[in-house]
Amino acid sequence: QVQLVESGGGLVQPGGSLRLSCTASGIISSIGAMAWYRQAPGKQRELVARISRGGSTSYADSVKGRFTLSRDNAKNTVYLQMNSLKPEDTAVYYCNAAMRAVGSGYEDYWGRGTQVTVSS
Repeated sequence: QVQLVESGGGLVQPGGSLRLSCTASGIISSIGAMAWYRQAPGKQRELVARISRGGSTSYADSVKGRFTLSRDNAKNTVYLQMNSLKPEDTAVYYCNAAMRAVGSGYEDYWGRGTQVTVSS
């Protein structure tokens, strides 16, 4: 069974930092693009950042210059370093990845989410 597991969420004061991690587990043939989405209360889910297998990144305008996305293919892990956090960053953050389990083709997978709360 292939799964995505997020970690690193929590409560942080405005201006603080957090690093989210997302690790793919199971018997995996390959992992394509990976991304972080977030959904705040009463708002639609939005794409925060995306990284290709080759390392090309893209960011939502709201987080450019503050968030940095990276991946370690050897560990099947993607990281989201979040600096200068603002209250409007408060949301549940979800990891997303295109993955190929052994014996199947590429499919879209989602983690269960991790809560990030930015508050004084």
